[in-house]
Amino acid sequence: MIALAVQTGLRVSELTSLNCADVTLGAGAAVRCEGKGRKQRTVPLGSPVQCLLQPWMIERGGRPTDPLFPTRTGRRLSRNAVAQRLNTHTATAAKRCPSLRDKDIHPHALRHSCAMSLSQAGVDTSVIALWLGHAGVRSTDAYVHTDMSTKEKALALTTPLTAKPGRYRPTDKKLAFLDRL
Repeated sequence: MIALAVQTGLRVSELTSLNCADVTLGAGAAVRCEGKGRKQRTVPLGSPVQCLLQPWMIERGGRPTDPLFPTRTGRRLSRNAVAQRLNTHTATAAKRCPSLRDKDIHPHALRHSCAMSLSQAGVDTSVIALWLGHAGVRSTDAYVHTDMSTKEKALALTTPLTAKPGRYRPTDKKLAFLDRL
């Protein structure tokens, strides 16, 4: 479920409303969902997520109209249930990645991770907007503004050829001067 959310960028409501029939595996693998404003969209699935979903769907054995990710009683997961599962897996991951210990990761962060991955891969913002089901491209602009590596690449393009590569590090003398201002 988490891998699907990261790869597709689905909203939590879209993820919890998926039925078994909404997933197509194999050639043309994709997931179909209904987003905000009842807009339908289809998002492609990469092979790593397919490899996770295929055994899950066999084990799940649900009818086409059954929830893809049910509770123990067969009902749809709630937003809180998704958050609880994410917290459990984040705590497990924090054992190997200590920087996660102090992080409060919400399900919506998975959507942002998808958008940032697409942005860093050079995918155009209009395509990212379609992928995420945004009403317009302006909603996607935030991902461009938050990507420091993209900003650093743009800055590198404007650096004079005579400048030494890397970040500027002022001398102690210059810092002392600035402190006196």
